[in-house]
Amino acid sequence: MKCTDEFDVRDVDECCINIDPIQVGGRLTADAMKAVIAYGDGYSVCDQCRKPFRLDYIKSPPIDRFHRDLAAFVNMDVARVVPGARRGFQAVTDTYVGKGDPVLITALSHYTEVLAIEGRGGAIREIPKSAGNIITADAAAETIEAVIREFGRPPVLLFLDHYDYQYGNCHPVAEIIGAARQYDIPVLYNGAYTVGIMEVDGKSLGADFVVGSGHKSMAAPAPSGILAATAERAAEVFRTTGIKTDVTGRTFGIKEVGMMGCTLMGVTLMGMMASFPHVRERVKRWDKELSNGNLVVEALKAIDGTVIRSEYPRKHTLTRVDTINSFDRVAKTHKKRGYFFSSALKERGIAGIIPGATKVWKFNTYGMTRIQAEYVAATFREIAEENGLPVSI
Repeated sequence: MKCTDEFDVRDVDECCINIDPIQVGGRLTADAMKAVIAYGDGYSVCDQCRKPFRLDYIKSPPIDRFHRDLAAFVNMDVARVVPGARRGFQAVTDTYVGKGDPVLITALSHYTEVLAIEGRGGAIREIPKSAGNIITADAAAETIEAVIREFGRPPVLLFLDHYDYQYGNCHPVAEIIGAARQYDIPVLYNGAYTVGIMEVDGKSLGADFVVGSGHKSMAAPAPSGILAATAERAAEVFRTTGIKTDVTGRTFGIKEVGMMGCTLMGVTLMGMMASFPHVRERVKRWDKELSNGNLVVEALKAIDGTVIRSEYPRKHTLTRVDTINSFDRVAKTHKKRGYFFSSALKERGIAGIIPGATKVWKFNTYGMTRIQAEYVAATFREIAEENGLPVSI
């Protein structure tokens, strides 16, 4: 089937069990699919836009209520929708970071956090990771002290990932934020891998900002995300325009500078809104998701030579695996070389592993049923046995 003469219909999730590490939390719900069709036109949500002409004031569809619901969802005071988590990062750095200002990230931070800081000319300093790939509160405090010695002042901002994208490891964010609080450093909690798949309480954690990704973890079209803030910080990051042009004398009401006015005008917002009732319920089932993920992890651990590089036991459905001494050994002599692995998975209806990857790779089991998890676990073992790799019972 084709969408047009030039590109095919995408049917990965319809025809396969998809374990792509960045895709599974963003699969659309049936309600979102319907919203995509109905609101696909560019400015579709603007039909009922009235004074003061701002997205979060639109009542039909109930976009105004959705913004309040989002803030409550992550227990913060104010929320805005943004074109992806990265635009949330950018809005915050645009508010607090000037040229040469020291900003803390971690050794496991996502590259978009780095680019947001670089765009403002900030001086990036990393909190090192432990031998087990964990960021600790002690390491954070030590790095803050090092920054103070170097710059004569504390960092102006700290970016902190709850679960990092490289290993899916859990970091003690409340403890780290507690350390930053001693120096009055604003903290941005990056929930790209938490908001929408597990419960997040921003105030309980002590965060000033909570950023989430709609297309990564909230069953929403791309690019979409949220930026939530405490009341104190909201007044700064969601500040309204005060400019008056010199020739025409124009002013622009209550448009928000950091949001560039309005953000998600159509299909992305409506898909996000349509999925939200389902997302709000599914975060309560995180234990089941972890159980399914650990079932697959245990199967991989049973294959001789396979090492789980993420922390164990797993606390997230995203996992990094080292198969240099298992599947990669097979690849060295197999006629398909490294492609034998992804090919064998595809033949069995499993997609999402990068073709040719047999050394170190990631997968994500989020959204699987128990039956699917059992099938994926059995498939990994089966492929190993077919290629002469010892598998423990």
